[in-house]
Amino acid sequence: MLSKSQAIVVTALLSTTMGAFAQQTDDPVRELVSRLELESYKNTIKGLTQYGDRRQGTTRNRNAVDWIEQQLREVGCENIERIRYTFDPEPRAPRAPRARSNEIPDLSTATGGAVGRNGSGPGGSSIYGYRASTGVNRDLNAQSDERIRALNVEEPVNGEREEVYCTKIGTTHPDEMYIISAHMDGHGVNEAVNDDGSGTALVIELARIFNSPDVQTERSIRFALWNNEETGLNGSSAYVEQRQSLQGIENPPGSGLYPEPRWLGMVQHDMMLWDHGAPRADGTVSRDQRAEADVNIEFQSASELSAESMALAFVFKAAADAYNTDYPATVGPHMTNTDSTPFMNVVPSISMRENERGAHTGGGWNPTWHTPLDVWTTFSDKDFRLGLNAAQTTLSAIAQLTGVTITK
Repeated sequence: MLSKSQAIVVTALLSTTMGAFAQQTDDPVRELVSRLELESYKNTIKGLTQYGDRRQGTTRNRNAVDWIEQQLREVGCENIERIRYTFDPEPRAPRAPRARSNEIPDLSTATGGAVGRNGSGPGGSSIYGYRASTGVNRDLNAQSDERIRALNVEEPVNGEREEVYCTKIGTTHPDEMYIISAHMDGHGVNEAVNDDGSGTALVIELARIFNSPDVQTERSIRFALWNNEETGLNGSSAYVEQRQSLQGIENPPGSGLYPEPRWLGMVQHDMMLWDHGAPRADGTVSRDQRAEADVNIEFQSASELSAESMALAFVFKAAADAYNTDYPATVGPHMTNTDSTPFMNVVPSISMRENERGAHTGGGWNPTWHTPLDVWTTFSDKDFRLGLNAAQTTLSAIAQLTGVTITK
């Protein structure tokens, strides 16, 4: 394995060549990016909505895992596997229903009153702008749509959990891989469109493109859809616990097969659709995607591999600069509370999202987060296109990092 200094140098060198493909007349990366289609992305998200919020420990969650496996099979993944683990937490006290308005078409009452960061600032403002209340809805009756309520009636029970992944095998370095991932579970008595149908569909769409018969990569790519993110990153943690020690081991010896290629980088996609700006003074949020919306690429500055992760993040930004069609990408150092966290001290890890989770989402910028508003009808094509641009970012970066070619 590369030392820390070696990894920084290698990643920096990669970032300086990210534009090289874009200068070619016959650019395979641009060809692959052109195969990403808004309607295909939307249709995959829409397919997930049939399972409601896909809350872990329910039949709807298990059915969604089966559906995801079928989608991966249909897009050309052949070596589909599952991780199994047990989720058996202690019971917790019932949570009292929270008062929440659901008069939403214009999102004018989507959030509570504004409060300043740590209570500071005149009129509830702060250097971070106004803030709005956040929290997890567990009240079935807070969902005004009867059909969606019916999808989400079943409560979770403890027990065995499953999550699915598949792998594109590299032609010359099958023992090395990048992990592209998202979590498929959600909650809030909704359809979990943004959190995290948007990330799940992104991974499935990239699996479709990289598994096309005419596409080859020198290094391997794993497409992983985690379960139990909402309960504390349990699914991705189980993967690390079960698979970390298997990295780079040829099995059977001499076969040229590597069940767990060595991890080169981990990319999580969590909530890709909503960048409508900060709450107003009254706690409301605009219904429209802001003109300056961007794809946020986060690394964790407090991780043991922060320098390598930061370098990887800027590789992705360079790819976005070269290949995104509508929205740019920015880099932030505050990756938190998503499935890249269990990996971040083991391999360079980043999280792709609509804005910074801690400063923005945690400050009430997104009224759909864990609420009855995370449903199909809340989002516009501008929102879905932001998710598509995140897909363009990851596709173009990973295509270059893995050495993509398109056969004629």
